[in-house]
Amino acid sequence: MEDFNIEFIYQRGVEIVLEFGLSILMGVIILFVGFRLIRYLNSALNAAMAKYELEPSLQTFFSSISSFTLKLILIIVVAGLLGFETTSLIALLGAAGLAVGLALQGSLSNFAGGVIILSFKPFVVNDVIQWSDDVGLVEEINILYTHMRTFDFKLVTIPNGQLANTKVTNFTAKDRRRVDMKVGISYSSSIPKAREVVLDHIKKDERVFDDPAPVVVFTNFGDSSLDLSIRAWVKTPDYWPVYWETMENIKQVFDENDITIPFPQRDVHLFKKESKA
Repeated sequence: MEDFNIEFIYQRGVEIVLEFGLSILMGVIILFVGFRLIRYLNSALNAAMAKYELEPSLQTFFSSISSFTLKLILIIVVAGLLGFETTSLIALLGAAGLAVGLALQGSLSNFAGGVIILSFKPFVVNDVIQWSDDVGLVEEINILYTHMRTFDFKLVTIPNGQLANTKVTNFTAKDRRRVDMKVGISYSSSIPKAREVVLDHIKKDERVFDDPAPVVVFTNFGDSSLDLSIRAWVKTPDYWPVYWETMENIKQVFDENDITIPFPQRDVHLFKKESKA
């Protein structure tokens, strides 16, 4: 009886080892080949993203996500081959993912906004943008937040979710900009003469484009002045230098040509009511 039990246990043990040993060996082989294949697929994905010049931060993120997802799928497949119940494991992972998603709604919104900004590039680092009431230089764009430095050196941190869903003005996206200036002359001054002296000064500035040509036009009868609008096209980096220098020089050329820039005036009429005797 004892010999029978020992022999039975031995045979059963051999069967179990053969059965599960083969499954374990197969699982190890699948894991080995799978990990190498995942590494190859990630390399191909990184090469494709580099070819299409995707942002480095997005490349790193997508590479990490794809590697994690593929490895998780591989482990679940191997667990199924070894006889483990994978349905409950998948359900558990799904529930955990849903819970994390609900807890991180704001962060997920910022993440989606970061993907949109880094992919479609409405602005890049070193662009000057306006968002809400803030204007500044973009210093950093990460997957969740954009960091902007205003011109008085304040750091503005903007959630990408808001930035991707609101109006953003990019002042440096194009290589040229139109400089718009306004100046008023007195009603006694000549509009053609004022236009001539301003255009003559602007055309001497080598930073101003000949095409489109600068223009000076009369736009409005003001309360105390005849209003002129001045428009000139320049390279984007020259916008503010041209604006500041031109406005200052206009005062000088007006003085040299006896053209007056008026200040606000009011005529006050007094009416005296005669008293009855």
